[in-house]
Amino acid sequence: MSEPFLTVERHGAVALLTMNRPATRNALSGEDCFADFERVFAELDADLSLGAAVLTGAGSAFCSGGNVAEMRDRTGMFAGSAEDIAANYRAGIQRIPRAFQRLRLPIIAAVNGPAIGAGNDLACMCDIRIASEAARFAESFVKVGIVPGDGGCWLLPRVVGFARAAELALTGETIDAAEALRIGLVSRIVPAERLLPESMALAGRIAANPPQVLRWTKQLLQQAREGTLDEALDAAGRLQGLAHHTRDHAEAVAAFFDKRAPVFEGR
Repeated sequence: MSEPFLTVERHGAVALLTMNRPATRNALSGEDCFADFERVFAELDADLSLGAAVLTGAGSAFCSGGNVAEMRDRTGMFAGSAEDIAANYRAGIQRIPRAFQRLRLPIIAAVNGPAIGAGNDLACMCDIRIASEAARFAESFVKVGIVPGDGGCWLLPRVVGFARAAELALTGETIDAAEALRIGLVSRIVPAERLLPESMALAGRIAANPPQVLRWTKQLLQQAREGTLDEALDAAGRLQGLAHHTRDHAEAVAAFFDKRAPVFEGR
């Protein structure tokens, strides 16, 4: 039995997820890859002892995107007629952004190296992105004569704005970590040896808060990208009513008055 595409390590209330295909620079390919995102995310989301996750890549790359050798050979997702390929994408790589959309647990991308094509989009699927100085980013689909089939044209403008997303997608050019920081693609750059410690520390600060409330807050942030203010206010009121009736809310208020650190249970 082959190793899973995603390995999971628990560090208290934080899960560290590592894409474990360094030989292919963590290319997003194969049923095991797509199924792992769905399975692991569902398991993490259901575990209210977790408050955050960090996603990174094994080896020197974060993620190289699609498997170009399979494109050349017209195998895997790239086999068959135009209609076949569309169906392959729906049954394959497009399961990943849908898994991210369902994930209520906050997740940070620790971008340790190149994030190319679908790898760049994968980073954009995360809620927060921290880059190593070795990170590189490219929405490079045009360079191999294809379009972003994994939802990149929906994801990227929501991170960097339409004009910058258009420049990246239409040129296919690679940018370094400094430029990614300048345009808001990442929120910080750290030395390579500090990437995981800094990412895990941020995840830990997030996970110190009530786990159910974290999930509801992320839900409101996701909904706000698409809905109206009235819809956002309605959803906020509904979830606020639920939050006020959680044990963690009562614990947080009690700890405030007791001048102590709260202990949250996800209830």
